[in-house]
Amino acid sequence: MYRDHTKVISIGNVKIGGGNPIAIQSMTNTRTEDVAATVAQILRLEEAGCEIVRCTVPTLEAAQAIGEIKKQVKIPIVADIHFDYKMAIAAMENGADKIRINPGNIGGSDKVEAVVKVARERNIPIRVGVNSGSLERGLVEKYGGVTAEGLVESALDKVKMIEDMGYDNLVISIKSSDVMMCVRAHEILAQQTAYPLHVGITEAGTVISGNIKSSIGLGLILHQGIGDTIRVSLTGDPVEEIKSARLILRTLGLRKGGIEVVSCPTCGRTKIDLIGLANQVETMVAGIPLDIKVAVMGCAVNGPGEAKEADIGIAGGIGEGLLIKKGEIVKKVPENELLNTLKEELLHWNDTK
Repeated sequence: MYRDHTKVISIGNVKIGGGNPIAIQSMTNTRTEDVAATVAQILRLEEAGCEIVRCTVPTLEAAQAIGEIKKQVKIPIVADIHFDYKMAIAAMENGADKIRINPGNIGGSDKVEAVVKVARERNIPIRVGVNSGSLERGLVEKYGGVTAEGLVESALDKVKMIEDMGYDNLVISIKSSDVMMCVRAHEILAQQTAYPLHVGITEAGTVISGNIKSSIGLGLILHQGIGDTIRVSLTGDPVEEIKSARLILRTLGLRKGGIEVVSCPTCGRTKIDLIGLANQVETMVAGIPLDIKVAVMGCAVNGPGEAKEADIGIAGGIGEGLLIKKGEIVKKVPENELLNTLKEELLHWNDTK
């Protein structure tokens, strides 16, 4: 089911599905029981552009902390539950905006029904999550291994279980670390359900490998019109997940806003520390609310021409730098003033248009 036609689900003040903007998620890696540390991380995630955040709830103390955390943050909180259905109930009672469960690992149907009962009373969405690493033995045997078809059947079985309990405020998530299996599973699932889909490549790896896997997997899925909310799963600072998710969506034309930085790959003509400069620019523009393209070039000879598709850019030579707008040189400045010159231009961009 293409995202324009999926069921609309409200997660706190964020709506997903039905053509609403694809929401960006992340997950805290602090101990949820540590309210101060968790709030601090969520505030950093909010600033980076996170719209929904998930927190693990392994203990009653963690469930109770949800209520305190919610008082200090703006974005909806999803409680991540494994094995203990009582934690799902406690998290909802303490204000969780959504819960994530795998009905297959929290006990029998009576325990799932107890969770559904509270969710129904409070109208709290349930994300039904299925992971390739926990696929049921019967489905592994049926399909001769872990397969996309098995993942989809497992997810839809869990969904039907909850539907039969009279509840359909649901989001589906099927994840695998096998990128192409994950892509295929979403292609199959989108043909068989109208529920909104949370998309991600699980256990993708470090910032480098995880970004490559997630970019390929999410790119292939999202470009087909599939997916209503996403997470880029990285082993590292969760703020990096938000940066990557925003860039993936912007590259696909699914999200506007934010400065796009382009830079040349360096060559023997480069006479400045372009790598360091490009990284400084990328960090600097993160908090500037403009929807423009900025070029960082390492050659004063070819830089202006190569940057002509950018709204504004800088290029460096030996001891001097150029400020460029739409491929035209507008100012020469000392090399050590390049970054500040660019920053001033961006901060006053709307004044000079």
